[in-house]
Amino acid sequence: MRSEDNELINLSFIEVNKILLTNTDIKLYSQTMKKYGAPSVKKAFAILSAISSSREGLGVSELAKNLKMAKSTVHGMTSALEELGAVMRDPLTKKYKLGFTLLEIGRSAYAQIDLKTSARPVMEDLMEKTQTSVFLGILNWDHVTILDIVESRQDLKITAPVGTTIPILAGAVGKVFLASMGDERARKIIESKGLPRFTDNSIVETASYFQELKHVSEQGFAVDDEEYILGVRAVASPLMGLGQLRSAIWIVGFKASLDENKMKTLTGDTQKAAQKISRRIQQQLTTPFNPN
Repeated sequence: MRSEDNELINLSFIEVNKILLTNTDIKLYSQTMKKYGAPSVKKAFAILSAISSSREGLGVSELAKNLKMAKSTVHGMTSALEELGAVMRDPLTKKYKLGFTLLEIGRSAYAQIDLKTSARPVMEDLMEKTQTSVFLGILNWDHVTILDIVESRQDLKITAPVGTTIPILAGAVGKVFLASMGDERARKIIESKGLPRFTDNSIVETASYFQELKHVSEQGFAVDDEEYILGVRAVASPLMGLGQLRSAIWIVGFKASLDENKMKTLTGDTQKAAQKISRRIQQQLTTPFNPN
């Protein structure tokens, strides 16, 4: 094998994550606060509180009416909050919902740490058993954010930095999340974005894609057969027990080492690992918190 073949193959096919607080985020936060001023913090929290109380989300007009604020004020603040990731605007309904940054700061920050703690040993076992890279991720609006990865020990491996994201319509993990939403919500996302043709194997017909999602729901796992990247296969399975925080694990490897028989084995192994992690999550959630 050539020396360059021994280098880690880092498939940087994933966008830089915009959720984790970086120096850019801090600068953006500073600029935003200067623009609207510290006295506006109470109004911002009033907007966030109102949005949190609505399951369907609220638009600018609804917020202005409910909070008795000027539309221009609400529009400016929601735009700033959206830049910071504190709220998310549905491109279809134009309504705002709480963004992932708040979830990360609040309840879901604890849940994510707990999730990684629960998942890590199982992921390590799955990597050793399958000799593939194992990923842990969560659904974040219209993309998937990687929380953790256990890299394969093989010289040639597939990896990506923790905190990066992939499109929700890409690969096996996207199918898992879309299948968990229900047809109506999944259809809105698919119709608004369109089914991209990443490779010749990508499913680009809506009817065929929904048939695939039906199979995912029935089977409890999803498969990617070179649909996102040529020469790469993947298997994903959802995790249970975290309520609205949708999460999943998935394994990724090269087709050359993953024949049909190996893929059948991997689907079972991945499902069992996901179920084991889900049980660990449930155990942690039912164990009384001990600050000592």
